[in-house]
Amino acid sequence: GFLACRIFRALGVSVNRYFILYELEDERVVSSAGYLARLNAPTPWSQRIMPRLVNFACGGGHIAASAGAGPGGIIAPLRFDAAPSGDASELVAELARLDRIIAARVLLTDLAQTAIKTREKGLRANDGSFAALLLIEGLDEAAVRDALHHLRKMLPAEDHGAIDDLPLYRLAFSLPKRLLPGQEERRSAK
Repeated sequence: GFLACRIFRALGVSVNRYFILYELEDERVVSSAGYLARLNAPTPWSQRIMPRLVNFACGGGHIAASAGAGPGGIIAPLRFDAAPSGDASELVAELARLDRIIAARVLLTDLAQTAIKTREKGLRANDGSFAALLLIEGLDEAAVRDALHHLRKMLPAEDHGAIDDLPLYRLAFSLPKRLLPGQEERRSAK
């Protein structure tokens, strides 16, 4: 059920150093039998690493609104404790029209599916979650910072602190499922 994985590293901060974004076939993947079986049988590496993770937050769900196309090299993931009010489609469309912004998306977490207890989750202390996530992807740091500044004008004042403290992340690794061994490659020659 996983289509792609992208790993980002924070720019200049030591808290929340990584942001990992998985692309799923659909939101039911996070509660599927295969996925839960995997999380309930952590590998020796996972058993060693998971207890070391701090400030871990996750959310699986669906894309509520999306504008733009393609991945950006810099991403700003803004977490919300409640689904954003207003028209998410209008919000992401306006952000995606900004200079050097590749894409913007609002993701809504299925909190019930995300909260399912597994053995792997039990290895980490104080896991967190979020109700929604706004992703802004751009070509460079300046473009994404400009988009965040623009976002302040679009969101209620109570969300401004989260915008001001938001770390940006640079793409470190990307792996689409089609590149894994055993996956059929679809290439055309010109």
